[in-house]
Amino acid sequence: MNLVFDVGNTETVVGLFETGELREHWRVATQPERSVDEAGLLFRSLIRESGFNVELIRAATIASVVPPFTPILLETCERHLGARATSIDATTPLPIRLDVEEPLTVGADRIVNTLAAAQMYGTDTIAVDLGTATTFDCITGDGTFVGGVIAPGVRTGAEMLVRRTAKLPRVDLERPPLVIGRRTELSLRSGIFFGAVDTIDGIVRRIKSEWSRPNALVVATGGLASLIGPHCSMVDRIEPYLTLYGLDLAHRHLEERSTGVRVTPLKRPGSRRRSK
Repeated sequence: MNLVFDVGNTETVVGLFETGELREHWRVATQPERSVDEAGLLFRSLIRESGFNVELIRAATIASVVPPFTPILLETCERHLGARATSIDATTPLPIRLDVEEPLTVGADRIVNTLAAAQMYGTDTIAVDLGTATTFDCITGDGTFVGGVIAPGVRTGAEMLVRRTAKLPRVDLERPPLVIGRRTELSLRSGIFFGAVDTIDGIVRRIKSEWSRPNALVVATGGLASLIGPHCSMVDRIEPYLTLYGLDLAHRHLEERSTGVRVTPLKRPGSRRRSK
């Protein structure tokens, strides 16, 4: 089994793959101050409580945008999980190309999203990843990352608004019943939610126009994809765990490259095409 880690600034999403199938996933707070032993206890507990045998984990694949946490996670996997750990970055030999001015600065999450989009969809794709930041990745059908957009994340913007205003309350992130709120709480929810929806639709329109790819597939992923994506007119598919699939694909490619033995094909997730 392969354990994968998508380490974001706010949360870390962990996935457990077996022969190309995502068997389980967990979401935990990203805390770089955790020690190796604390992290080991946490991940071993999550795996065991879900009914899986830790001893069957052979490899771990990491995409991290939090540099201080990466070496801790690498050591945790090797010492406490007995897994051979690999951290993905722009120098990792993957069947993709980073056609941008500063390829070494491209985040690991965007790299594996490029791999996943190219191999799972095989067409020009705009991957919209809704995390601490909202990123828009432009990926050609042959696996070339040509750039994109980085915008404030939905929760990040909402928290900053509440923090910088004395009288606005903290609200749950969910779709309000109406656009026009008749109470402060509903007005705030409306602005946050529909502001996110229209930002995504607007930026995707601009990307398609400038990139001259009007038929590019738009895939929403990340922690808020299932909440925000269905309300975006420009989103075609919702795959919350695109990054996890990209990490498993990276692991499988590296295994084939080092051993020369073809591994079991990816078991693709079921269609999550958004109804328009």
